[in-house]
Amino acid sequence: MLFRFLLASITLIAIGAAKKIRLPKPKDLPMFALGGFVGVFLYMLFSKNGAVYTEAGIGSFIVSSSPVFVLVLATLLLREKVRRACWVGVIVSFVGLVVIMLSQATGLVPDIGVLFFLLATIATSLHSIIQRKLTRSYTAIEATTYSIIFATLFMLIYSPALIREIPGTSLSTNLLAAYLGIFPAAIAYLSWGWAIAKAEKTAYVTVFIYLIPLIASALAYFWLGETLSLLALLGGAVVIAGMVITNVTNKK
Repeated sequence: MLFRFLLASITLIAIGAAKKIRLPKPKDLPMFALGGFVGVFLYMLFSKNGAVYTEAGIGSFIVSSSPVFVLVLATLLLREKVRRACWVGVIVSFVGLVVIMLSQATGLVPDIGVLFFLLATIATSLHSIIQRKLTRSYTAIEATTYSIIFATLFMLIYSPALIREIPGTSLSTNLLAAYLGIFPAAIAYLSWGWAIAKAEKTAYVTVFIYLIPLIASALAYFWLGETLSLLALLGGAVVIAGMVITNVTNKK
C-alpha cells in the first residue's frame, strides 16, 4: 500500500510541477490532511481488512453503495439542495445494485468484514464531500495532489515492512505495484477530483459509482468467461435508469 501511494504521490507531484500548481494555504492544510487520512488512508485500511474476512466481490457491492451516503452528506454538510427526482434516481440505482449483488452472491453471511467494508464506504463518501469543498478554492489537481501526499505520509507507518519486503519482491510484482500507483491511484483520484469539481451537484457524479459492479461483471463475462445472468443484466438496466433520472431529470 505504501509503495503504491509513494508512486502515486510522485506521479501527481510531476503532473503538478508541469502544471505549476499553487501551494496550499496554511489554513487549508488540516482539510487536505483530513481528506488524505479519511478518504485514502482509512479507506484503503478498511478495504484491506474487509477483504480478509469477506469476499472481495461482496465488498465491492457494499462500497458501491456510497452514492446514497454521499447524497445524504452533501445535503447535511454542503447544504446542497437537490430535487426529489435526484433522490428517486439514486434510490432506483441502489435497487439495481442490490439486484446485481443478489445475482452474484453465493452466500452472504454478515461478519466483521461487512463492517469493515461499510466503514470503507463511509470513508470514501466523506472523501467526496471533502474534495467537493476543497475544489471550491483549489483546482482538481491541487486538491488531489495534496490529499494524496498527506495520505502517503500517514502510510509511512508501514515503512519498516516495505524496507523488509522490497529486496525479495519480484520484478513483475513491482511493475504491478507501479501500475496500481500510477493508474488506479494517481490518475483515478485525479479524474474523480476533476469530476467532483465540475459537477453541478455532487450526486450527479457519485451515482456513476453504481456502474462499477455492472462493468466488473461485464468484463468478467468477456475476459474470464464468467456467467452473466439475466438477473445481473436486469440490475444493470435498473442502475442505468436511476442514473438517467438523476442526471437528466434534474437538469431540465
